Order: sequence, then C-alpha cells, then structure tokens
Amino acid sequence: MKIKPEAISHVAFAVSDLEKAIKDYTNVFDFDSVERYEVGTERVKVAMLKVGNSEIELLAPSSDEGAVAKFIREKGEGIHHMAIRVASVQDAIDNAKSSGLRVLDDKPRSAARGAEAAFIHPKSLHGVLIEFYSR
Repeated sequence: MKIKPEAISHVAFAVSDLEKAIKDYTNVFDFDSVERYEVGTERVKVAMLKVGNSEIELLAPSSDEGAVAKFIREKGEGIHHMAIRVASVQDAIDNAKSSGLRVLDDKPRSAARGAEAAFIHPKSLHGVLIEFYSR
C-alpha cells in the first residue's frame, strides 16, 4: 500500500549560525512567523520560517556530536532534507521498508514541536534525504 503525502511540510537547511541565518533570511523575505526550538535529542537548534502552508527549517548544531554538525563538516551549509507530511509516520516507515527502501528509523523519533519523524536514506531516493513528518 502506498502512503499518500499530505503536503510538503518543510525544506530544511543546515546552517552554522542560526541567528545569522535567521537575520539573512528575514532581511530578504517577510515570513508570516519565525519560531525557534531546540531538539536536544538531535543536538540541533531549529528555526521554522512560515511560508504559506509550508516552512523553511533552519538547522544549526548545538554540539559537535550531532548529525547536522557532521553534515556541515562534510558537505558545508546547504539543503539538508525535505519533509513530507503524512498521516502516520509508522505506516510510512512500514511501507518504505516493504518497498525495499533503506529506512534510517524503525520507529518514529521525536521532532520539534511534538511532531513525529522518520528518515529515508538519500541513496534510496536519488540523493535526497526524505523525512516523513506528522505535523
């Protein structure tokens, strides 16, 4: 059974300095809102910039140990992932596995603002890290 995507939730950019990135983006665009969070389990500081029914997510490492810190060390700043909103992250994980995709999460993980999330390895979807997102 295929999972019906509800919307593009957000596109995430890895940045070295969250406050500078917020300033740079808000100097160019008039966003509906800018919300800040920290996701300790992922070792990131997050800013969500509202764009209509979607968002731009800015991700900055809060330590040298997290995945975003590693991403920036290896690839530099830039597009990190695209999040697709789904009704059930667990159903999306199960479907991806049964379709032969390389799933990075066997069960949903906690994300910003109480959302659930799971990731599909970029090698499974033509070089793009895809996040299933419940919010």
